[in-house]
Amino acid sequence: MNDDAATGTRTGAGTDPPRGPRVGIDVGGTFTDVVLTLPGGGTAHHKEPSTPADPALAVARGLSAATAAAGLAPADVVDIAHGTTIGLNAIIQRRGARIALIVSRGHRDILEIGRSRMPSSFDLHAAKEEPLVPRERVIEVDARLDANGRVLRDPDDADLVRAAEELSATGADAAAVVVLHGHTAPDYEADLTARLAALVPDVPLVSSAAVWPEVREYERTLVACMNAYIQPLMSGYFDRLEELLTGLDVRAPIFITASNGGSLSLASARARPIETVLSGPAAGVTAAARLAQAAGTTDVVTFDMGGTSSDIAVTVGGAPEFAVNTTIGGMPLILPVVAVGAIGAGGGSVVRVDDFGLLKTGPDSAGADPGPIAYGRGGQRPTITDCYLVTGVIDPEEFLGGRMSLDRDAAEGALADLARALDGEGNQTARAIADGALRIATAGMAVELHKTLARRGLDPADFTLVPYGGAGPTHAALLAEEVGITDILVPASAATLCALGAVGADLRRDFARSLRRPLDAESAAAVRSVLDDLAERARSWLADQGGHEAGPVRLEASADLSYLGQAHELRVALGEADDPSELDAAALAEALHTEHERLYGFRDTGAAIRVGTVRLAVVAPRPDPGADRAAPATGEVEPRAQRTVTVHGRDVRAAVHDRAALGSGHRLTGPAVIVQDDSTVLVPPGWSAQVEPSGHLRLRSRS
Repeated sequence: MNDDAATGTRTGAGTDPPRGPRVGIDVGGTFTDVVLTLPGGGTAHHKEPSTPADPALAVARGLSAATAAAGLAPADVVDIAHGTTIGLNAIIQRRGARIALIVSRGHRDILEIGRSRMPSSFDLHAAKEEPLVPRERVIEVDARLDANGRVLRDPDDADLVRAAEELSATGADAAAVVVLHGHTAPDYEADLTARLAALVPDVPLVSSAAVWPEVREYERTLVACMNAYIQPLMSGYFDRLEELLTGLDVRAPIFITASNGGSLSLASARARPIETVLSGPAAGVTAAARLAQAAGTTDVVTFDMGGTSSDIAVTVGGAPEFAVNTTIGGMPLILPVVAVGAIGAGGGSVVRVDDFGLLKTGPDSAGADPGPIAYGRGGQRPTITDCYLVTGVIDPEEFLGGRMSLDRDAAEGALADLARALDGEGNQTARAIADGALRIATAGMAVELHKTLARRGLDPADFTLVPYGGAGPTHAALLAEEVGITDILVPASAATLCALGAVGADLRRDFARSLRRPLDAESAAAVRSVLDDLAERARSWLADQGGHEAGPVRLEASADLSYLGQAHELRVALGEADDPSELDAAALAEALHTEHERLYGFRDTGAAIRVGTVRLAVVAPRPDPGADRAAPATGEVEPRAQRTVTVHGRDVRAAVHDRAALGSGHRLTGPAVIVQDDSTVLVPPGWSAQVEPSGHLRLRSRS
């Protein structure tokens, strides 16, 4: 897998060099990845062990190492784009701030009631997710709007003073404000929040409608609460990041990648950190989709396997799939995000024997500290990485190009202990246990991938697998064989692809406003009015971001529409929103009919239609990082060594190749192992690999 410390790997120059050195950073649970675009074209890549106690420290160290390896100084960098899962981990692990919630009178139990659904219909003992705000820190005020945005009740000064005193008494670090039907009049809720903030200046307040003015009170409340929950933590991280980068004499603007695959300024990320919770995975998906499309492949499954976890996403027609809702830590999140799903283990996932005497992998991970046993940093439990080592996929003396030696004996000893735990005598070898653990992990991943594709009515055989992350290329062919995918495209910079995606992430923000009205001439006019308002807000937001210079701004409009009586709405594209004057009732109806017919094979022209939420995305392209190219092949491809690798329970002799020695057009057949500084590609028996002009590896099944 070769997923560890500094590498300083440098790839070839491209044909479209960027305007100056730019940096993309992805902070993961195990490693912090840095990609640097070079003045002469091409990119440099670096992996720095993450520092969980001080994540910004790994960023500063990685930036220093990457620029030094490229013969540059940190001060030369012209801008930095940065993805992180710090906010996501805080929500999942419940390590956020102590927050309070201010709601309309009579709605104090909004988080406890939720959607009134049991966690599991078949488990009477399943406990509900603990609310982010306990009931004793929920405060009621006499504020209420009707479904059309008219003010029914407005709190007087005495009520606000009382609420402010109760808020101060909770000791909350931050608070969210939610008014019933607040999405219909965002300005009213924002004004109420400002009035309260004047009374409690030491407690940051956030308006739910300012964060995301969409219908569904419970979900809108959760978005506001999550934003407040991670805001102090993220602000502290951003402060520390600026401090360390200033110490390196970095004056470049900092952008933070967002869950929608775009990026936003540091100031926007401070105000709305909830938009960044899936930033790292989203950046990887958008980068993978771009490189696959450039290679002539439009239908792909991305497979991001790092040290802690693995994620997949589906791209059809060259465009990543978006979702308008997802789940974070068991709670619904209704912001637009690149649709990414978790599918199983990472390289650091622990291999164990469960209480029933069965071999299992995960969900626990050794993480960055102490890491796998073979790293020699105090790890006591074998991991997937230890299994790669024991099965021969990784050579202990070649890890990171020989800069770090792995302890194979320690890994074998730990796996031998598992063999004894399985049968009491240790009749199986450590190599057999390692191979079995890899097959178990692969089977679990395959089940989740099959479900993801089946829900969309898609056949795995029609897709190309694009693996990345430190372990993605190592495990890609094993997973592809299990699910029936016969084509794999391994990026040249697979281990740091999320960081590369950050460099190329366009400025993007999504806006929304819910209407919830039957479609007629009046509601069509309301749609046009809302789009005009959202477009004005979008342009104002963009003017505050900076960093836009690569191309024309796009305003992409869409709406959630449904036939009246349907439980679910369809998100229907409405084209560019610069001039929505042609969006009359007939045009909106036809847009729904066309999309419904595309998905379900028919249109119901006699049914009434309901307009749900109107959406607008502003997209401003940023400079492309440029494409790397591989040098043409010279001579025949010759392995530099042979070694025994265990694959599917069989020991085979595999040819060992250095990826840096392979040129465009070189082709080899499995079994083979292709080694690079930050990852390893396994080519099993029955597969071939060819280097494309871009430097990417194309693996194909010969069966």
